[in-house]
Amino acid sequence: MPHSRETRTAITAMKAKGLLAVEMEAAALYAFAEARDKPVLCFAHVTNQMATIAGDFEKGEADGTVDAFAIITAAARVWRPKAV
Repeated sequence: MPHSRETRTAITAMKAKGLLAVEMEAAALYAFAEARDKPVLCFAHVTNQMATIAGDFEKGEADGTVDAFAIITAAARVWRPKAV
């Protein structure tokens, strides 16, 4: 198993729960939102297999990066407050 932050035990536990992805940075964003009383919307574009495959990180345009940004842009246009 390549070196990763995820332990074999943690990966096994998440698989047993049926989880397909774990987003570590989202927790920090939601903590910020709560502390500052600000709205936060988090999108996760899964690009790897919990660091279990060497070299498995950024997939590029062919695996949905452009489509993911299009979805995020569309949501941001609707969600963000209109400028006064």
